[in-house]
Amino acid sequence: MQIIHTIAQLRQIVASHKRAGKIIGFVPTMGNLHQGHLLLVEMALSQSDIVICSIFVNPLQFGEGEDFEHYPRTLQADADKLQQVGCDIVFAPAVEEIYPDSQGNGQDQSQVIVPGISDILEGAARPGHFTGVATVVAKLFNMVQPDKAVFGAKDYQQLQVIKRFVRELCFPVEILTHPIVRESNGLAMSSRNGYLSDTQKQQTGAIHQMLKDVSRQIKAGANNFEQLEQQAVESLNAQGFVTDYISIRAADLSPAMLTHKHLVVLAAAYLGTTRLLDNIQITL
Repeated sequence: MQIIHTIAQLRQIVASHKRAGKIIGFVPTMGNLHQGHLLLVEMALSQSDIVICSIFVNPLQFGEGEDFEHYPRTLQADADKLQQVGCDIVFAPAVEEIYPDSQGNGQDQSQVIVPGISDILEGAARPGHFTGVATVVAKLFNMVQPDKAVFGAKDYQQLQVIKRFVRELCFPVEILTHPIVRESNGLAMSSRNGYLSDTQKQQTGAIHQMLKDVSRQIKAGANNFEQLEQQAVESLNAQGFVTDYISIRAADLSPAMLTHKHLVVLAAAYLGTTRLLDNIQITL
């Protein structure tokens, strides 16, 4: 497995593989890898000849007061895990490589803005977050030139943002989605779960349980979505969470209507200082 730090070297190696007719698979990450990330890489391996995994903590998607400075950076441990699952190339660039000539985090450079969908839910709670995500993913796609890219379903809104700009900006990349990978108690795997205490980790299964309860009620015919959302918020808050939102939406994140056959219930809640995301998709 090769570990590459520069765009120039990456492009040289990718061009060689493309000349040989190889299908390039790509998994972008911010490192601090867990089993969920490794399953994304395994999915990419099953669909591609060469798999590249990027490790880059992207400053542009962190808001003021968020954990950019303290986000775990564990390149050697991550590389060891990736080598064990058969990843071919790790691309681990410096901030200056991704945002050349920037005075800091890329805020003063060209950005990819995906209107509307970037301003609701997570976008409302974290202004500018999805512009940061879309910008860095677009840059990485241009650097890696993948045929396929794999993303997890936990960050559902992020996935919709990426699918939309890929379609609208005509990127020749097939977006593949891996189902949410969960801990034994139902908690969606996330790098930020490492911030939780052992006691908090035991509590976190309540989020997935709540989502399953809402899903069961909708499938049983409940259609007062606002009431279901409010009841779910009250349930989580009563169990020690501080709920940011619980929202029932159509699959494209437009407001849910009774005529929709594909819905998604999205949740964001704090437990202590850790912000947890989860969702469940519903087919009626």
